[in-house]
Amino acid sequence: MNDASHICIRDLRVKYGDIEVLHGIGFQVERGEFVSIVGKSGCGKSTLLHALAGFIGSEGEIQIPTDLGIVFQNYAVFPWLTVSGNIAFGVGSADSIRRKQIVSQHLDMVGLTADARKYPFQLSGGQAQRVALARALAANPSVILMDEPFGALDMFTREKMQRWLLDIWEKNHKTVLFVTHNIEEALFLSDKVIVFDQGDILGEIPVPFGRPRSEQLKFASPFIDLKRQILAQMDGRSQN
Repeated sequence: MNDASHICIRDLRVKYGDIEVLHGIGFQVERGEFVSIVGKSGCGKSTLLHALAGFIGSEGEIQIPTDLGIVFQNYAVFPWLTVSGNIAFGVGSADSIRRKQIVSQHLDMVGLTADARKYPFQLSGGQAQRVALARALAANPSVILMDEPFGALDMFTREKMQRWLLDIWEKNHKTVLFVTHNIEEALFLSDKVIVFDQGDILGEIPVPFGRPRSEQLKFASPFIDLKRQILAQMDGRSQN
């Protein structure tokens, strides 16, 4: 792993019984890079993230910081805690004054200061995911793992959350590994897209578009051409 690399994976394999789900894959993520893993549902993307987080056993080499923040698709917030309480849970062992400062800072960061005393059932799906990300960021992790965090949202809310996530990322430049089946989302958010299928990496595609990014990028010819390239790569594998 070179000095700039933050995550380094070599010959990673995951088996469920006799079935091998990840087939000796490898890649690197640089410090402060936003990398998306894109692929069809059921191709092993979430299995990869669970292996990196240590939730499941694996073979091969994983070099990743131990201080991880993790955000899931299913709004993994504690229903018995308020918005503030959920964020405070992520702070850890800080003293009460520092804890209040961190919670206040992250409430402001995710635009939920006015909702601090609400419970998750009183929030929209997008708001609940903002709480989940704020809780993950409150611990000041080195790396954020995001597993289809916007997958359950409607299209309008999903696009709004994409813009919001980019705004947050621009402020802290955390290393992010983002799993999605949505190619457009991956290209809009990322510095690099890893194309995944059937437990293998089909390719790594650098995203050449500058930052900050606006919604208009999605209608630009180079963006559409790159989306077609990834689709063709995935379709070519599925037809073999």
